[in-house]
Amino acid sequence: MLKYILKRIGYMILTLWVVVTVTFFLMNTMPGDPITAQTKQLPAEIQASLRQQYGLDKPIPERYVLYLKNIAKGNLGDSFITPGYSVGQIVKDKFPNSARLGLQAVFVGVILGIILGIIAAFRRNTKVDYLVIFLAILGVSIPSFVLAALLQKILGGKAGLPIAGWYNTGESLTGLKYTILPTLALCFSSIATYARYMRTSVLDVISQDYIMTAEAKGVSRKAIAWKHIIRNAILPIITILGPQVAAVLTGSIVIERIFSIPGLGNSMIDAIMTNDYNVIMGLTTFYAALYIISLLIVDIMYSVVDPRIRLTGEKR
Repeated sequence: MLKYILKRIGYMILTLWVVVTVTFFLMNTMPGDPITAQTKQLPAEIQASLRQQYGLDKPIPERYVLYLKNIAKGNLGDSFITPGYSVGQIVKDKFPNSARLGLQAVFVGVILGIILGIIAAFRRNTKVDYLVIFLAILGVSIPSFVLAALLQKILGGKAGLPIAGWYNTGESLTGLKYTILPTLALCFSSIATYARYMRTSVLDVISQDYIMTAEAKGVSRKAIAWKHIIRNAILPIITILGPQVAAVLTGSIVIERIFSIPGLGNSMIDAIMTNDYNVIMGLTTFYAALYIISLLIVDIMYSVVDPRIRLTGEKR
């Protein structure tokens, strides 16, 4: 296990290097720079002085090497638009808001999706099954930003649910109302995904020979459902859980913008609008690391849930 984890960490570092390299050079092909975007009214001499101050006058390969050296030291740089405000501080300040919203969406999506998938499988070819399939199709078809706008129109301002905004620090409990609509907008597609996967997986497990054997031995239906069907059917859900968590955390960019949530998504959009290179690079690296780590955690969880699976491939 340790050898496998160390090997994966090596691959993670290599993958992050590829992400940083591709993002860096693609970003530098964009027209303009942070100085031009913010100081259009300043004389050309002052703009040139600012570029020299921030190192933007150096050749791109030289800036690339300097950026890699800074990353190796754990320094993601400072914002060009807000001097003195480091990317690390942005992550520290904004990520808790994105994390709370994302984890709430994942929790609701997983619980409801698994329950609906199990019910649909055990009640297949009934109205309940068809209803779950219909909801799954809607969840996959409707983009989250469209659903967000519908929720704002239908539920916003009613029952004390704010249309947009966020709670102040120290109001975590009373601020729950600010997270309800964005959580619903984010989790709907997750519910559909987990419901479809769980339904298919349960139906596949039900048709296995060991289920028929357990029934022939007189094992109760409740024991068969919990100990044999659900436990084995849950494995595909674990496979997609890690990437889904990372996808929800990183995919809430548009939702954060719609609901005016001060998270990393909003910071990313602001950075893109102003060509804030360091913030774009730092948040992209952070998102990539989050996604890669989630894949490693899923692999480890997979072997824990099903002892028959061995990560290193040794014989038992």
